[in-house]
Amino acid sequence: MPTKTFTIGRIRRADYDEKTQQLDLHWDSKTVLAYKQVPQEVFRRLCSAPNPTTYWEDRIAEEYPKGVPMNKGAGGDDAAQKFQDLFGGAE
Repeated sequence: MPTKTFTIGRIRRADYDEKTQQLDLHWDSKTVLAYKQVPQEVFRRLCSAPNPTTYWEDRIAEEYPKGVPMNKGAGGDDAAQKFQDLFGGAE
């Protein structure tokens, strides 16, 4: 799964799933916004934009349906694993 880290703007990281065409945007506020049916070309352009936040506002925010963030990369699977490691699983 392609990932891009940003150092400018409010977006910190973008994760893209090529199979499902889902784009997860990780923000400096620790929130994650997910968008479905995003073409790979849009992800590529976001990654090369001079200001990714402006590109998101202009080309993604209102154009694509919102989805549920992928667990991988968003901390979901990792947090669940840490919990299970700490308290053990139900057997």
